[in-house]
Amino acid sequence: MTDTTPQTDAAQTDAAQTDAAQTAAQADAARRPAPAGAAAPAASATMPMARALNAALREAMRADDKVLLMGEDIGPLGGVFRITDGLHAEFGETRVLDTPLAESGIIGTAIGLAMRGYRPVVEIQFDGFVYPGFDQIVSQLAKMTARHRGALAMPVVIRIPYGGHIGAVEHHQESPEAYFAHTAGLRVVSPSTANDAHWMLRQAIESDDPVIFLEPKSKYWSKGEVLPAPATELHRSVVARPGSDVTLIGHGAMVHVLLQAAQIAEAEGTSCEVLDLRSLSPIDWEPLVASARRTGRVVVAQEAPGHVSVGSEIAATIAERAFYSLEAPVLRVSGFDTPFPPAQLEDIYLPDADRVLDAVDRALAY
Repeated sequence: MTDTTPQTDAAQTDAAQTDAAQTAAQADAARRPAPAGAAAPAASATMPMARALNAALREAMRADDKVLLMGEDIGPLGGVFRITDGLHAEFGETRVLDTPLAESGIIGTAIGLAMRGYRPVVEIQFDGFVYPGFDQIVSQLAKMTARHRGALAMPVVIRIPYGGHIGAVEHHQESPEAYFAHTAGLRVVSPSTANDAHWMLRQAIESDDPVIFLEPKSKYWSKGEVLPAPATELHRSVVARPGSDVTLIGHGAMVHVLLQAAQIAEAEGTSCEVLDLRSLSPIDWEPLVASARRTGRVVVAQEAPGHVSVGSEIAATIAERAFYSLEAPVLRVSGFDTPFPPAQLEDIYLPDADRVLDAVDRALAY
């Protein structure tokens, strides 16, 4: 499986064309208002992730008048990615608050509102803009409940569009998940499908703990089936594709890359099992370790740099818990340990199916 076959080349060409089409669709969608979302249907329905998130917010606000939204341009505009489209018109400016460009102030205000019994949902416009509010998150929000010995809940959700594949400029394509997953007191989750985006956001809003909700912006306009009820709990990892030879683990948009790699590998005679983390803190270890014990080979992939990362923690823990079942070292595929590059270089920086397949080859060579 080391040699690249014509089938692999064709698959990569198709994938590149698909990514280009998705990027164009995202850019077009960001320039024009999307139609107002609707509540989740009584039966399953197919919709883009962005619409699934919009529906989740609408349902949560209808169900609980203590739920309110805060962020830059989320009011009449509906947000840069139109996730809050139509909500200002329905719920008014006292529950959908357009804020100044001041992330520290936004998050600090959300903390105060949570102390008074509200359930604020904060939108950070792009991943790289979260850092001005980082001190409020890690020094205050994450520690407030422990500081009060559990007597004070902090039901704050911070929505962060993150990751690459949209051809954006500096500070608009980053993967900061390791900062938050490392911080005790925060729950950190990332959906990969429209269904998970919808139901995980509903579950996050209902949580009494602060939740960092990482939304893979490159998948906002990818459609998927949204079920009428959640399939599992907020912090459960799931098997996205069963397999027997190599375990592939990832989260967010990377799950789709792993599924593409698994499909190519299957055509070449290798069965890859793909696991979707969904939750980065806490991590649901049981399915990961069980899969590692079955296959004996594990590849962990992420868009973020590899040094001191979520992928590093997964590799170390699997090596500890499944050591006697492993036939090869746990291998990692990640973004490079550099700042995210200009848009013209993002395809070199971000892991693709070829880089995942190379790691699969190396795992099988042991």
